[in-house]
Amino acid sequence: MHDRTWDYEGYEPAEERLREALCTLGNGYFATRGTAPECTADSVHYPGTYAAGVYNRLTSNVGGIRVENEDMVNLPNWLPLRVRTSTGTWLTPDTHQLLDHRLRLDTGAGTLERTARYEDEEGRRVAVRQVRLVHMAHPHVALLRTELTAEGWSGPVDIESALDGTVTNSGVERYRSLASQHLVDIRTGSGAADTVWLSCRTSTSDIAVGLAARTVTDTPAATSDAHTPGRAAQLLRLDLTDGRTVTVDKTVALHTSQDPAIKDPAGAALDGVAQAADFDTLLDSHRTAWAQLWRHAVLDVPNSAGPILRLHLFHVLQTLSPHTAELDVGVPARGLHGEAYRGHVFWDELFVLPYLNLHFPEVSRALLTYRHRRLERACRAAEGAGLTGAMYPWQSGSDGREETQQLHLNPRSGRWLPDHSRLQHHVGSAIAYNVLQYCGASGDTEFLHGKGIEMLTQIARFWAGLAVYDDSLGRYRIRGVVGPDEYHDAYPGAAGPGLDDNTYTNVTAAWVLARTLDVLREMPELPRRDLMERTNLDKAELDLWQDVSRRLYVPFHSGVISQFEGYGDLAELDWEGYRERYGDIRRLDRILEAEGDSVNRYRASKQADTLMLGYLFSPAELGGLFRRLGHEVDDVLWRRTVDHYLRRTSHGSTLSSLVHGWVLARARRSEAWTYVHEALHGDVADLQGGTTGEGIHLGAMAGTLDLVQRGLTGLETRRGVLRLDPAPLPELSEYGFAIRYRGHRGVQLRLSAGRVSVAVPVSDAEPIVVALADRTVTVAPGESCDLTLPDW
Repeated sequence: MHDRTWDYEGYEPAEERLREALCTLGNGYFATRGTAPECTADSVHYPGTYAAGVYNRLTSNVGGIRVENEDMVNLPNWLPLRVRTSTGTWLTPDTHQLLDHRLRLDTGAGTLERTARYEDEEGRRVAVRQVRLVHMAHPHVALLRTELTAEGWSGPVDIESALDGTVTNSGVERYRSLASQHLVDIRTGSGAADTVWLSCRTSTSDIAVGLAARTVTDTPAATSDAHTPGRAAQLLRLDLTDGRTVTVDKTVALHTSQDPAIKDPAGAALDGVAQAADFDTLLDSHRTAWAQLWRHAVLDVPNSAGPILRLHLFHVLQTLSPHTAELDVGVPARGLHGEAYRGHVFWDELFVLPYLNLHFPEVSRALLTYRHRRLERACRAAEGAGLTGAMYPWQSGSDGREETQQLHLNPRSGRWLPDHSRLQHHVGSAIAYNVLQYCGASGDTEFLHGKGIEMLTQIARFWAGLAVYDDSLGRYRIRGVVGPDEYHDAYPGAAGPGLDDNTYTNVTAAWVLARTLDVLREMPELPRRDLMERTNLDKAELDLWQDVSRRLYVPFHSGVISQFEGYGDLAELDWEGYRERYGDIRRLDRILEAEGDSVNRYRASKQADTLMLGYLFSPAELGGLFRRLGHEVDDVLWRRTVDHYLRRTSHGSTLSSLVHGWVLARARRSEAWTYVHEALHGDVADLQGGTTGEGIHLGAMAGTLDLVQRGLTGLETRRGVLRLDPAPLPELSEYGFAIRYRGHRGVQLRLSAGRVSVAVPVSDAEPIVVALADRTVTVAPGESCDLTLPDW
């Protein structure tokens, strides 16, 4: 492992799924897992290609119940390229002797290099070197170069290059009993002498998909078609000479009917490969595109954390690149790297957009526009539930309806159980938070006073309508929800799901109401009047928002903030006993359900819930929020609350260690690195036990980047001021990065030895106002300043 490369030595079947996910290549339009081109889907390998926003809906029978699910579709596999000697069997790592095998992911260049040496049944050895890329400048293009060298012999070989449309969505074991055949009407054919094509469509969303592949060699080859049902293939026969390398280049184009100005995806793909430049020319332009991305996302972190953060950034950029800004897509929680979570959009953008805002704001704007396009659907969902405003779904896909499954499988017990996570209405607050974070960082008042305030208004309206006044408390209450914890979805023995007064939900709802009122108050008169007329917003409703924002109920117990009303009445769990019996208890909910018990009975959380408030808000802002609600939450009470939940959290989500590390950096710094280290290694070491192979955790990856960018620097972008309140860890006490802030590209920030430096590049933009706890300075374009940090 080097700063820009990620290396794997040897061939380990048990590690293949993980390596395939971490070696995925993409460009924001589509991505392909890092599977060996000669391998098909089986218990070891899983080739997968996914295009952003391509979903399809299928109905399955689960225990006599018809269940409908929408999935991000596994598209035809463009990778297949295999070799056979005169023995007649295709060389694969699972059927032939593999003398040598190496993978090198070059995050700087966006390429995956693979070297292998095969020995066939008669002792003939073939060295293979492959380089692949999914083009970052030309989003519909992918390339695979294969170099073959005979060692100690000469003779003919066959090479098959194919496009495989027989794929299904079968990359997640617990989904395999469900319907998975998304592609229909598969057609294949040949174009020019060196080109094959494949077309198909999705069965219910009726998205047409077209691929074409051009395969050329640098030595004479006899070529013939080798199509089989659902598979377009070309067979090349050529001669290898001992010690001489033969090169085979496969250029692929992929289009769908969702592409702008594309009527015939297969025809567009054929045109694409016909007009594509040669491999070396395309490799150069691809490397240039990646160099430009890295220039806008400068990240200089020393020691072992640096390469991991770079890998995380690489996968964020492959999923959400500038090409994403042209698409109608959200943030898929598992990237474009696999089929876990069905490719759905959750609240993970809460952990992703704060990073993108300060580097690629045009991408953040597009991702928020995805939410705005589904605002009407969210309003209809609220109306259908007898509520007001916008009730955004917990899981989103293509069109904004609720995609959360009705049932989920506990692999430990084999039972299908009701899924109540759709009650996580706090997703609306996450969207509102991202609107305000984006506008604060970018200064995009056009968005804020247009699409942004429309979303804020309807989300605020939803919270005010959901809150019910309780005369006995003199407070408003929000009942029947599920918080970020997810383990708790009902009270013990209750007839129905839902919890009352989840603190995270209530406090963020109060914040949304207050901040929406602020935005309305600060808007110019004409757009504010237009909005109020368009949304039938009047003074009486605004007065209600003001009242609810100050009087939402927050429960406490035993001198700490309660996760929800009644949390303090739950039983304590024998944590040590369960760790001794099971070892890894991250998925405590599955363990208890398999025992016939329920996690709802215990003070046990899957991930940060109440402590999420310390992730979203600085200590000063959080204190102000609680004061607005009539509570004084000082450092002592907050630290006591942190200690309480720290001892009662199983960290069954990769986001949990991230949030705990962020919070502890200010509350208990000596313990923070344990959680930061786990957050960094969550995917690269697959700490959740096999889940990374089903797709990386994009929120956790982006969150670690934001931990360095905002968490440890205390960086906030509010009201036109760049605020800094550093709380560095000894393990991450010196680092630098560049941000894009309010029209300035490449603002350099560096922390080291009790100092922070800020350098603003030359431009005609306004000076930047930088605020520390004890002073405020103005830095003009072309200037820099070094500031000594107080109480370092």
